[in-house]
Amino acid sequence: MLNTVLVALDIRTDAAMSAKRTSDGTAKDPLCDQVLKALGQLQLQQNTRVVLAHSVPTDASDVDISADRPHANVESFPYAQIEQQLRSYQTQLPYQSEIEIVKGDPAEEMLRLANIYKADLIIIGSRGLTGIQRILLGSVSSQVVSDAPCSVWVVKPTEG
Repeated sequence: MLNTVLVALDIRTDAAMSAKRTSDGTAKDPLCDQVLKALGQLQLQQNTRVVLAHSVPTDASDVDISADRPHANVESFPYAQIEQQLRSYQTQLPYQSEIEIVKGDPAEEMLRLANIYKADLIIIGSRGLTGIQRILLGSVSSQVVSDAPCSVWVVKPTEG
């Protein structure tokens, strides 16, 4: 029985996604849709805790900023856009869910959330990076699989 499922969603706010907006202003991301479809395949109990999570990657310039002081460039943090998208996904679910938006290394943050929520399962998408891109950018899903305190379901992108 699954008590807690952490659903890691990569909400993209870049220009490529702005062309794929729906009538309510939210972006349409096929990989996020596939991850949510995978979640829908589970037969969850009514009391299963579902956490929809997104991590905003930390810029290299953020490393030297004091954690106890407000960031000067708050406007560049796309919190409202991400929250709107997560809430849109949340309304599609037939059960209660929570939203977590964190800032930091995506793999580390998903692992941290999995530990905080004592997740029994993490569902995460794989962008399918290969070769040099995978070496340079790293694979979030691979790191999560490697270091997770629970089972991980990696959803691969469909062709087309």
